[in-house]
Amino acid sequence: MTAFTLPADVVWTETGPGNRRAVLSERPELMLVAFGFEPGAVGALHSHPHTQVSYVAEGSFDVTIDGVTRRIEAGGSYIVAPNLVHGVVALEKGLLIDTFTPRRDDFL
Repeated sequence: MTAFTLPADVVWTETGPGNRRAVLSERPELMLVAFGFEPGAVGALHSHPHTQVSYVAEGSFDVTIDGVTRRIEAGGSYIVAPNLVHGVVALEKGLLIDTFTPRRDDFL
């Protein structure tokens, strides 16, 4: 665990077709993660016990939370309460910056 993450230190992990993830910063109580998507890539519907806040840094996504879908473009954000089913579809190449509290240990 370090207080600073420089671009040269970022390690990307392929997570599925057209998807990749990089843990940017983390502590037990909070985590910052980047998710890169190719056009049409899917972040499958799932749930977890963490609160999640996501910022659309690039691209646009159809975001589904608890059965409701909205189109969110670059500069938009959304929040997911613990245990709600949610997922995304990338409408173009995109980047999400997600925070999780507490940390997602399964990403480490």
